[in-house]
Amino acid sequence: MASIPLVHLSLTPKTLTKRFLGARSPSFSYTLGAIPKSLHLKLKPKTKSTVTRMSYNPTPATDRLISAVAYTLPFFNSLQYGRFVFMQFPKLGLLFDPLVPLLGLYRSIPYSSFVAFFALYLGVVRNPSFSHYVRFNAMQAVTLDVLLVLPLLIQRIFTPGRTGLGFRIMVWGHSALFVFSVFCFVYTLVHCILGRTPYLPFVADAAGRQL
Repeated sequence: MASIPLVHLSLTPKTLTKRFLGARSPSFSYTLGAIPKSLHLKLKPKTKSTVTRMSYNPTPATDRLISAVAYTLPFFNSLQYGRFVFMQFPKLGLLFDPLVPLLGLYRSIPYSSFVAFFALYLGVVRNPSFSHYVRFNAMQAVTLDVLLVLPLLIQRIFTPGRTGLGFRIMVWGHSALFVFSVFCFVYTLVHCILGRTPYLPFVADAAGRQL
């Protein structure tokens, strides 16, 4: 047993590694610095994400005021549809008492509805000096006013009378138009105060095509 020679006990781990690698694969002589550049991982620098801030342009107060006043035209002309509602619910008329002086002044002017209509259409809608926000709201108010006048023309043509089924249909129609006009006025007024654009169903599409 003592005559068995020791197998290279003096070899260090470094020399063993070199001999082992040289014996197994002579071509395995690449070092870290000899790795081709095409195999290097190209780390792209992180690009800073640019956050584009949207410019917030609030609607001027004058545009809000003109737009809100424009919707008083169809609202004042639609109050005549509420007579049956006021007869059935007298207390509801108390909510409209503050508007009585303005309504009286409006009706005291001869042909006030025609004057306000053409003043709004020719002076605001067709006036390029106003912003698109004002012109759109004015056109929407004019379109709504025209639509609210059509039931009166139909009523004058058919003359339903004061009794019977025709009269009941007229009462229901007037009440529905009054509720609809009040809803439109409140909706558009709140949006104009907040500087937003109100979009009434069907009316907004018709108004947009005219601009």
